[in-house]
Amino acid sequence: MPEALTLDDADVRILAALQKDATLSVAALSEVIHLSHNSVWRRLKRLEEAKLITARVALLDADRLGLGLTAFVSIRTSEHSEEWLRAFAAAAEGMAEIVELYRMTGDVDYLMKIRVANIAAYDAVYKRLIGAVRLTDVSSAFAMEELKFTTALPLPSRAC
Repeated sequence: MPEALTLDDADVRILAALQKDATLSVAALSEVIHLSHNSVWRRLKRLEEAKLITARVALLDADRLGLGLTAFVSIRTSEHSEEWLRAFAAAAEGMAEIVELYRMTGDVDYLMKIRVANIAAYDAVYKRLIGAVRLTDVSSAFAMEELKFTTALPLPSRAC
């Protein structure tokens, strides 16, 4: 696990502003957080070089794209070899509908989040997945309503 970068209040303010709007220019950021343009630029470079900022992306509206069904899929497998894991990860990586995938502790081996248009589209993903790797048990739950969604990570509260 990488060592945590020491952040001061200005770093936290920069990160908080970028989590809200990654399109902010250095000039706009310097106005928002009340630091000079050069200071913000140097801090941004340091945060990027330290891999604290890993990407700047646009968040899309899944419903407006026709991807209104969210499925949470719990997977159990009797296979735990490196070879199987590589095949499973490669299969998941090749399916754009799988938007999150985690290896878990406890009763479930893997948990994935899938975004698709409808049950038929989910079934197509399911069939591709079970065709790609051997799975022992697959259990799906479908979201009825999204109550909270954020990509923003909690930042140290001393500056927020």
